[in-house]
Amino acid sequence: MINASPAPVATPTDLDESATMTVADALKIILANSYAVYLKTKNFHWHVSGPYFRDYHLLLDEQAAEILAVTDAIAERARKTGNRTLTSIGDIARHQTIKDNDAEFVTPQDMLAELRADNLHMVEAFRRAKEVADDAKDNATSGLIDTWTDEAERRAWFLFEASRPS
Repeated sequence: MINASPAPVATPTDLDESATMTVADALKIILANSYAVYLKTKNFHWHVSGPYFRDYHLLLDEQAAEILAVTDAIAERARKTGNRTLTSIGDIARHQTIKDNDAEFVTPQDMLAELRADNLHMVEAFRRAKEVADDAKDNATSGLIDTWTDEAERRAWFLFEASRPS
């Protein structure tokens, strides 16, 4: 392990330092939840079974890729405001509010329902983070959150429609 002296982040920003720390805290939760839902979505993608296997397998893979693609933007937004972001799996576990699913078997319908609920949970976290960003006058974060909210709502909608009885 390399012992390095801690260096200040000191990224230039015109935003209030205490306000950006609050935004960064909200972004940490969003980022941790994104990784939690990404991994759960991949888990269900790997383990889905049944007559709709191919459809669900492809849907979950598409959704996992979308979630993973957003993680870099979330972390970079925190850094742009002069703050740090998540650093490890343990750090993710400390900040996530999405519950893991370690069950040996989950029915496809339960998978879709759980992921739908998780995505709606993310929507709630996005809305809270948007309020924090708006209070901090952090327009860039606020605007990004709008897109992330729409994407999570879309995922929840697709999961709902896919789980409806024929």
